[in-house]
Amino acid sequence: MDLSSLITGLPLAAEAAAKGEEESGTFLVSPDIGLMIWTLLVFAISLYILKKAVFPRLQAALDRRQHAIEESIDAADRTRGEADELLAEYRERLAKAREQAEEIVSRARKAAEATESQAVTDAKAKRDELLEQSKREIQAETRRAIQEIRNEVADLTILATEKVTRKTLTDDDQRRLVEEALSELDFTALTGERSN
Repeated sequence: MDLSSLITGLPLAAEAAAKGEEESGTFLVSPDIGLMIWTLLVFAISLYILKKAVFPRLQAALDRRQHAIEESIDAADRTRGEADELLAEYRERLAKAREQAEEIVSRARKAAEATESQAVTDAKAKRDELLEQSKREIQAETRRAIQEIRNEVADLTILATEKVTRKTLTDDDQRRLVEEALSELDFTALTGERSN
């Protein structure tokens, strides 16, 4: 029996059912044996067609769907695992980057402190050097000025002596007079030294 004969048989079964209802009014309580056979036969044929044609396709579609879902779940698990690994790697790199940044800041701070300390030390050394150089220059200038004053005093002493005595002095006399005049003058006040 094919599907077309089955479809054409359904109206006949419906007609027979209507006829039986007219006859006895209680066809559901006492069904006709022929109707039961046809119903069972149609059910068996429908079940056979479904089992041979539809169920395998449905099963294949369900298997494909199940396989696709399992693959999607596996892919999602792999992706999640990779994402977790990447996140862990990212966190590790971030921690290392923070450590390196802290180390760089620490080194920069130490270098700045060292540079500042060196600059202060260099500035003090330069200041001390300039003070020493200024003291040496002042002392040299003071000695030179005293020497000029001595020479000037010696010349004035010789001139004054020549005018008083109205004669020219010999070199020995000049030297003796200059030494006497210089020994009487106190040059220590000019140099900042005190005589004991």
